[in-house]
Amino acid sequence: MDTTVVDSQILALHLHDPDWVVVDCRFTLTDPDAGRRAYVAGHIPGARYAHLNDDLSSPVGAKTGRHPLPDPQVLAAKLGAWGIGPGKQVVVYDDSFGAMASRMWWVLRWLGHDAVALLDGGYPRWQREKRPVTAEAPALMPARFVPRLRPELCVGADEVARRVQDPAWLVIDARAEERFNGEIEPLDKVAGHVPGAVNLPFEDNLHASGVFARHEELVQLYRDTLRGVAPEHVIMMCGSGVTACHNLVAMERAGLKGARLYPGSWSEWITDPARPVAHDE
Repeated sequence: MDTTVVDSQILALHLHDPDWVVVDCRFTLTDPDAGRRAYVAGHIPGARYAHLNDDLSSPVGAKTGRHPLPDPQVLAAKLGAWGIGPGKQVVVYDDSFGAMASRMWWVLRWLGHDAVALLDGGYPRWQREKRPVTAEAPALMPARFVPRLRPELCVGADEVARRVQDPAWLVIDARAEERFNGEIEPLDKVAGHVPGAVNLPFEDNLHASGVFARHEELVQLYRDTLRGVAPEHVIMMCGSGVTACHNLVAMERAGLKGARLYPGSWSEWITDPARPVAHDE
């Protein structure tokens, strides 16, 4: 059972394995239909397509972030239709080195399915290695997915507000440094970050080639960031609860288990003007 990252060579060996299910999660925040178009044009053989907005999120509300968590029963029905159920190894990928696919990795774990891993290097590496690609729709064998919800894997805004003031806890923001600092804000109405949070862009988990850093490198990165804070006292956030999941994958890969996600993240935090905002010059 792979639970963090899987190599392209391993996936290639299991493309026709009925116990492996591949899911394409390509998505572009500024063009929500781009990922689906790319999938239709070509994808890893057998891959299903999961849309960040339509499948992995609920509708946006006045007090939610940009990607509220999906309804567990609604998503469970889709997962079953895609052939995901007990005993299935799921592999998720995108074309942004796991930035989008990590959301599905986390959501499956939230629903109680641990056998899920990111394709290391994603679709770009798969193409560079000249591995098979098809435009054919997969033949689906439906399964029965019964969600076993793990609410302890996530926290809300009120808990973030409490924990960020506690030195025994750490809130980590996975956005790019210039967004965290409040220098630019291309997606949300307010720039800045939660006061007391620290910045660790998800790209720091990767080598320049787009593959994950080695185990020992991730251990060092997160030990330097946590500075003695227990992994189970870490809350991960980003703009809308998507790329934060990449940091959670990296922590799991480093053997630092128990960190939680703030799904609403910055885009939810700023819906309440009473919540404080910090900027770093």
